[in-house]
Amino acid sequence: MRTVTDEGRHGAGERAAQPTADERERRGVRDDEAAYVLHSYPFKETSLVVEVFSRTLGRVGLVARGARRPKSSLRGLLMAFQPLNLSWAGKGELRTLHRAERLAGHAQLSGLSVMCGFYLNELMLKLLAREDPHEGLYLAYEEALAALQTDSPAAPALRRFEKKLLRELGYGMLLERDVAGEPIRPGAIYTYELERGPQLLSMREPAPGVELSGKTLLDIAADDYRDALTLQQSRTLMRFVLNHHLGGQVLHTRQLLRDLQQL
Repeated sequence: MRTVTDEGRHGAGERAAQPTADERERRGVRDDEAAYVLHSYPFKETSLVVEVFSRTLGRVGLVARGARRPKSSLRGLLMAFQPLNLSWAGKGELRTLHRAERLAGHAQLSGLSVMCGFYLNELMLKLLAREDPHEGLYLAYEEALAALQTDSPAAPALRRFEKKLLRELGYGMLLERDVAGEPIRPGAIYTYELERGPQLLSMREPAPGVELSGKTLLDIAADDYRDALTLQQSRTLMRFVLNHHLGGQVLHTRQLLRDLQQL
């Protein structure tokens, strides 16, 4: 493990006395927060704004002062998909990063898995509010990253994460019963309606939404994507539902992966 402190800090001789618990709360001091970097971009001449997803606080915006300097050790630490321990302070929209430590964990993604990982990151950036804790989603994110490191197809890992994300946001999908409360029948055909759920398809009264089989709905509920039709229809359904909640926001990574026929 490697630890780097804020490069804008003063020398040890100027170190202030340790603040009390009340002072730490007023200053927004957080120490050793488990987190992942979602996105970063330049800030002023030598710094970075870093959007992170922390286990206990959710999405947080940080300023990493001096991180763009040529000899900055932070440049090699604040990488996506790497588990980190971060310490920061502040009460505004952007907090100030004081320390970063890389933890043992996931190996770096490679190839198309990198784009899949950035797709997950972009979903969270677009859909999660700042400082809205989602520890269950944090664990699901770690599971998705672990799955993307394997030789298994990426799509099942993405579908599982999308379903978990929607549930964490309060948009959990109705998958085992239809809108009338009846159990889903594997051999039946349904249309999935936004804000409602699956409705048994009627040839006399076609309903708006995505058409899919009852088996697909039950497979999604069980996180079972071995069936080729389930894989295809679940992708269409998740895209339909997520687009609704994105409210017109474009997912750039999705378009790139779609071009590569991977998402």
